[in-house]
Amino acid sequence: MGLLGSNRGRVAVVLTLACVPALAAAPAGALPASAAFASPAPAKAPAPAKAATSAAASAAPSSVVLPAAPIGHAGRWITDATGRVLLVTGVNMVNKLTPYTPAADGFDDADAAFLASNGLSAVRVGVLWEALEPKPGVFDDSYLASIKATVRMLGSHGIVSLLDFHQDMYNEQFQGEGEPSWAVDDNGLPAFPELGFPANYFLQPALQTAYDNFWDNAAVHGEGLQDWYAGAWQHVAAYFGGNPYVLGYDLYNEPFPGTGIWSCLVPAVGCPAQDAMLTAFYKKITAAVRTVNSTALLFGEPWITFDFGYPSALGSTGDARAGVSFHDYCPFDSISATLNFACPPFSDAVFTNAEAISNRTGDALLLTEFGATSDPNAASSVVAGADQDRVGWLMWAFCGCGDPTGSPAVEGLVNNPAAPPAGGNVNAPMLDALAVPHPELVAGTPESYGYDAPGGVFTLTYSTERADGTGAFPAGSRSSIAVPATQYPGGYKVVVSGATVASAAGVLDLASCPGATSVSVTVEPGSGISGGC
Repeated sequence: MGLLGSNRGRVAVVLTLACVPALAAAPAGALPASAAFASPAPAKAPAPAKAATSAAASAAPSSVVLPAAPIGHAGRWITDATGRVLLVTGVNMVNKLTPYTPAADGFDDADAAFLASNGLSAVRVGVLWEALEPKPGVFDDSYLASIKATVRMLGSHGIVSLLDFHQDMYNEQFQGEGEPSWAVDDNGLPAFPELGFPANYFLQPALQTAYDNFWDNAAVHGEGLQDWYAGAWQHVAAYFGGNPYVLGYDLYNEPFPGTGIWSCLVPAVGCPAQDAMLTAFYKKITAAVRTVNSTALLFGEPWITFDFGYPSALGSTGDARAGVSFHDYCPFDSISATLNFACPPFSDAVFTNAEAISNRTGDALLLTEFGATSDPNAASSVVAGADQDRVGWLMWAFCGCGDPTGSPAVEGLVNNPAAPPAGGNVNAPMLDALAVPHPELVAGTPESYGYDAPGGVFTLTYSTERADGTGAFPAGSRSSIAVPATQYPGGYKVVVSGATVASAAGVLDLASCPGATSVSVTVEPGSGISGGC
């Protein structure tokens, strides 16, 4: 891939040299022991039409379990209503083109079945403000109805949705998308030069001014821009209130600090003053949402520079159900896949910096973007890093879908969501990188887990102590592990200590033993069970 062949590659031109010094300083009843767990082989050939395959795809065995609602958290851990730790894996599905709905791209039940059968349990669903509120104070609930139908369809397959107010470069007039034209205040500056995403961020004064005015809460149509934005979130929160399939709300995708960007590129320091401004913004949005919805998890994101290893001083909103949504992109891999050997320090810094925010605020952690690449090794590396840090993840993206501020030719797990998710329409190496065994729901606190791809060996160890520190889960409490057929087409065997196998197929359920304080399990190709209580 050429230097300018990727959206992340272009931003790397600006950030790579500044990043290097920053990183240097960055801190039930058991099955019989003879049981063999045969996994159905994944589909290999596409059907002639997606509609014809929908019923078959929907019938494919699921490798995910729907968590009990409402979803909450215990410090850094996302939890279900029973207190089990929830570790989601999945993809982003954001339609950045009119009419801005996943359904309009052809995303449907067959795609949800495909994700579930491969152990992918969450989707970050894009909600664009410009589609939601096309005129000041006028909301398009038919748009939200389409989003809600997608959320319900995903939920029917055990998949939860993170609703994401998505934007990149603010609005179409800046070659971006997300915010309505009526919410643009650029002081009348011409949108010039037009260099595309993401160069306009750094080189177009009109775009930087539009962001400056947003963060200053400049008045348009008689109300502050942030106040309009808070009202839009309040409407969405009321519309989706109590929806059992919603993981939470991602309040602002990749916030950009406008002309303050240069102060945010200080190695190992970032921009504390701008972070304070962003924290105040999230407090405003949180207050608006809480007037209509008291249970949803609310995720704030740090500035876009965080994605490349810069630290953040993002503070607490004071809300008891808050989380940190963060992204992980390596500028070297974005320039060329041959440079991905230089990526681990960048990814390590992102995870370290995310932990630092959670340690300071007590907020939950979720990696909501990585990928945007044709290189499955880069994706595997981030997945392994997330496993090591015990954090759920969502890859960018399910499809390229004509992404105007991305790399549509290379970033999709599925090439065309309007066609069956099978055969040549699926990026098989990327699917292999993502559809790996992982814990989904843990009746306790995860201590370590990971997947060794060459040997096909997955290991997990967890304490039976509740993540919130209020005691231990009782004997027989269930933990669920996704075991996708992609990795075990011939079946798998289990070695377990401190628990018994309660059920197995695409989902491996464990029931903790009486008196067990710790559970460990190993999954590898083969058949049978050994160990137990």
